[in-house]
Amino acid sequence: MSNTETKRDKFVRIAEARTNKIISMVQLLGNCANPTSYEYTEKDVSDIFGAIEKELKIAKMKFTSVDDKPTKFKLER
Repeated sequence: MSNTETKRDKFVRIAEARTNKIISMVQLLGNCANPTSYEYTEKDVSDIFGAIEKELKIAKMKFTSVDDKPTKFKLER
């Protein structure tokens, strides 16, 4: 990272690289759908994509969350 790189520049650089890596990994995962090479069940497929969707939801929430601070617990009086 250069000294003149802005926070936006840094975000774009890192986010693009990480997104492209994820896309590549998803494409590789898709190769496992070949029934002549692999044996899998519908439950396997459901479990795999359930786990991926869960992590995507968590990551997306980090971008859309307005309040990053932990909430405080308080009983009503």
